[in-house]
Amino acid sequence: MPCGSTARPGSICSSLDTRLAETVTCTVHSVRAEASPSREYCHSGCIRMSEGDSAGESIHGKPSVVGVFFTRIGQVYQSWLDKSTPFYAVRWAATLLLTALYMIRVYILQGWYIVTYALGIYHLNLFIAFLSPKVDPSMLDEDDGPALPTKQNEEFRPFIRRLPEFKFWHSATKGIAIAMICTFFEAFNVPVFWPILVMYFIMLFCITMKRQIKHMIKYRYLPFTHGKRTYKEET
Repeated sequence: MPCGSTARPGSICSSLDTRLAETVTCTVHSVRAEASPSREYCHSGCIRMSEGDSAGESIHGKPSVVGVFFTRIGQVYQSWLDKSTPFYAVRWAATLLLTALYMIRVYILQGWYIVTYALGIYHLNLFIAFLSPKVDPSMLDEDDGPALPTKQNEEFRPFIRRLPEFKFWHSATKGIAIAMICTFFEAFNVPVFWPILVMYFIMLFCITMKRQIKHMIKYRYLPFTHGKRTYKEET
């Protein structure tokens, strides 16, 4: 019967409105339940959080124990690096000692030659970056900015490396430490005829250094700075 009729129109309309509201509420609750299965919705429409959500939100704003531990380790490590910066002789002596230990281990185990070859290539790339200027002279024109000094009477300009000494040492030491760790895993012991790797590394080293020396001669610079030159007064 239509709502505009005279036979109890109010009761019929209110019944239809109630059923429609219940249908819409159930549909909304089912959609919310599918989107957030960890939440439970009561019939009145209120949200009841599960134990996992309440526990998760209680620690959401606090750092975990593992995160605090690794953060502290990183701070201590960086502090020791900062303290070791001026002691370049001690740093390089420790790196050479670690290199000797690694070579002795590889010689005794008679394996992990591919790891050693990769370590040599990595160190060669670091060394080339250490010898190269930060700004390649071949990429600059004469009027583009300050260039490297080519005459003795020119203004003193220190050699700025592409890879600073400290970063060179740090990367080289990390590479040796990683290679040492790899020797404890048999998966990295790839069988290979090691004399071929040695010959290939020697050829690559000679070709790379020849190209670097030609670059130094062409643009007339030395990758070492001993300090500003001083001249004595002639009497």
